Amino acid sequence: MASADADLPLSRYRPRARLTLPTHHVPAARFPAVDAHSHPGRWLSAWVGRPGEWLVPDVGAWLERIADFNVHGFVNLDGRWGDELRANLERFDERYPGRVATFCHVDWSLLQGASPAEALAANLADSVAAGAAGVKVWKDLGLEVRDGADELVLPDDERLAGVWQTAGELNVPIWWHIADPVAFFDPVDERNEFLELLSRRPDWSFADPRFPSFQRLMDAMEAVVASNPGTTFVGVHVGCFAEDLGWVGRMLDTYDNFHIDIAARLSQLGRQPRATEALILRHPERVLFGCDEVPHTGESYPTHFRFLETADEHFPYSADDPPLSGRWAISGVDLSDDVLRSVYAGNACRLVPRLRPPNPDRIGP
Repeated sequence: MASADADLPLSRYRPRARLTLPTHHVPAARFPAVDAHSHPGRWLSAWVGRPGEWLVPDVGAWLERIADFNVHGFVNLDGRWGDELRANLERFDERYPGRVATFCHVDWSLLQGASPAEALAANLADSVAAGAAGVKVWKDLGLEVRDGADELVLPDDERLAGVWQTAGELNVPIWWHIADPVAFFDPVDERNEFLELLSRRPDWSFADPRFPSFQRLMDAMEAVVASNPGTTFVGVHVGCFAEDLGWVGRMLDTYDNFHIDIAARLSQLGRQPRATEALILRHPERVLFGCDEVPHTGESYPTHFRFLETADEHFPYSADDPPLSGRWAISGVDLSDDVLRSVYAGNACRLVPRLRPPNPDRIGP
């Protein structure tokens, strides 16, 4: 009898699930969809070894190809500000009206100059005047951005109050990525559920006293949302706390101006499908579809559709072997048609009225 190798390295472990279960392939969304979390611009091009390049070289061909998935609208989170914002608006929004809505960023380097509060608010107002449909706030605010005294600036800093207020006054929503998964803030040891990923990318770990704790960042987000009821916030990546849907649900229950998207969190949502379904059904008008692919190929769409539209159990959330965002499988949440219409497009189009996908009641591509 062959004996098991008790010392088999984890990197070589590839268990095969021996379950026999119903399987559904869902190549296109049941209803026309808007991807509320996309990166077709140049902002993240260096991450994929293409610095300075547009991640979507041919926009027309890309839109036509992605339409095969029944996805017809996109929130472009790569706008930045100034000339880069203008380049994005010309390339996407102006050439393909109704299909792409470009968001700006805020130039946090203005914190190092004179009158930072006024300068930041003016920077945002200028971007909106130029045509930005919303604002992307990234995790560098809270983890990296520093002021003129080289002090870390947290999101609830009073110097940023004008930014949040200005967004509300100008009626542009804020898509906010404040923190990475909780395990990124834990020690990178045998207890960390992202050990394989963080071992490959140690620069993604925030388990260091020079960074604020995960909870401090989430407290800052809540303080800002609570203090600005007239400003619309979308906490991307399931409010950046997909590991605690109780917390996310409390935020949605408490603050009418808070929303979430599901981008890049199928691995978390799909391992707690009943809790995920309950959360979405309690707030179907405040959950947005998005995938956060870089580069944006649409390869992950069928898995997203299967997760949202079927009751399939124990299927892979990623084609990676092993999957780096956790060694587990996911199950679907089997949402009703009415909820799917809201999640796929209705909610995004209400928050970003520039987007006009095809008839949301039409079934199939």
